[in-house]
Amino acid sequence: MTTESGSDSESKPDQEAEPQEAAGPQGQAGAQPGPEPAGGNGSLNGEKQQPALEQFPEAAAHSTPVKREIGDKDRDFAAAAAKQLEYQQFEDDKLSQRSSSSKLSRSPLKIVKRPKSMQCKVTLLDGSEYGCDVDKRSRGQVLFDKVCEHLNLLEKDYFGLTYRDAENQKNWLDPAKEIKKQIRSGAWHFSFNVKFYPPDPAQLSEDITRYYLCLQLRDDIVSGRLPCSFVTLALLGSYTVQSELGDYDPDECGNDYISEFRFAPNHTKELEDKVIELHKSHRNDAS
Repeated sequence: MTTESGSDSESKPDQEAEPQEAAGPQGQAGAQPGPEPAGGNGSLNGEKQQPALEQFPEAAAHSTPVKREIGDKDRDFAAAAAKQLEYQQFEDDKLSQRSSSSKLSRSPLKIVKRPKSMQCKVTLLDGSEYGCDVDKRSRGQVLFDKVCEHLNLLEKDYFGLTYRDAENQKNWLDPAKEIKKQIRSGAWHFSFNVKFYPPDPAQLSEDITRYYLCLQLRDDIVSGRLPCSFVTLALLGSYTVQSELGDYDPDECGNDYISEFRFAPNHTKELEDKVIELHKSHRNDAS
């Protein structure tokens, strides 16, 4: 066994120590990219892991308030948006109400429906009235046919309907035109009248036709539209009494039994006496 002495023995430990010292810094530098074994350099590993442990709580502590702050902003924004939508809806409702009320005030007839028919009133030759409803777009012929049907009148050619205009002028209703185009305003009131007299009344086939002609003739004479002599007035008056009362009966007819009748525009006592005289002579005459 040999031993080394002197400088050689000292130089070896020094050489062995130098690699260890050199390995120490290299180990520290190499510890940064990779983890060290659990058994070696405990203090060094503790110092290297400490910053990572400190950073994680800082990041966690920082991320939690940020999320809470964003959530509050979202809720505030959603609440503001909801209020804005509610206000906009309120303004739209107000505008719609104003628009609806304006339309109602400008055009109420668009809401209120007009009646499709019109009520007509017709004064007949005997003084009675006949009422009926016709479509507002009906022509005059429609109303005239209704009146003739009510009167059981077949010979229609001699008759017609009249109305008064705004100036109170008498006009014949045109059967070929719409009624509303002839009566511009006012109620639909008419009169049933004779348009012209037949040249020979004996040629009439219906008694009801002759009756209405006599009623029209009487009205024209009493109103003065048809002037007559005194003799004609008395004769026509006696026929009127005969048709209304029949033959003269002294037990039923007093001195003033014709006082309710009108025979002329200027009704006189002399005319009444002449009518009574002629009425007595009409015994058994057909009415």
